[in-house]
Amino acid sequence: MIESGAQLTETVLLLAVPAAEPVVGQHRRELDLSAADGIPAHLTVVYPFKPLEEISEADHERLARIGRNHAPFQVEGIRTAWFGERVMFVEVNAPQHVHALTVDVASAFPEHPPYSGDIPLAQIVPHLTVGAGAPVSALRTAARAVDDGLPFCQEVRAMELWAGPPVEGRSQPAPWAQVRSYALGS
Repeated sequence: MIESGAQLTETVLLLAVPAAEPVVGQHRRELDLSAADGIPAHLTVVYPFKPLEEISEADHERLARIGRNHAPFQVEGIRTAWFGERVMFVEVNAPQHVHALTVDVASAFPEHPPYSGDIPLAQIVPHLTVGAGAPVSALRTAARAVDDGLPFCQEVRAMELWAGPPVEGRSQPAPWAQVRSYALGS
């Protein structure tokens, strides 16, 4: 477990998807800053979450309780898709499970809405980002390669809290690390 510190201020709650790494890993390292930061292939539950130094043991228990209320589930990466021409991602077959976790965390921590409240909760699309903000030609090339490698499939058994330096305004990698894991199911 990582203790809070000045350089670890931002957090994300995510569902790690190591089964996706053989398909998306190389492309994420080239096209997604979060991969260069050490964040694994994942489905986002809530980002940004509460700053690490403000997360209490009571908050950790609340997150653990939310995890216990959701059964583990199978996730399958089925095809690439896009948000405009800036973000290329893998669409998954079980978005309702991820969305339910997002809703429960947002309800338990209303002062920290997903995507800072910029996207209405009902419009959030659970996804696995492969590239963001890279040249469209590079994203299209990666999309073809990723589609050729799909599907990937795995059981998701835990929600993880990761922390690192702020993402906004930087272009160089900075290490993020897992803080805690909250098991799904009882």
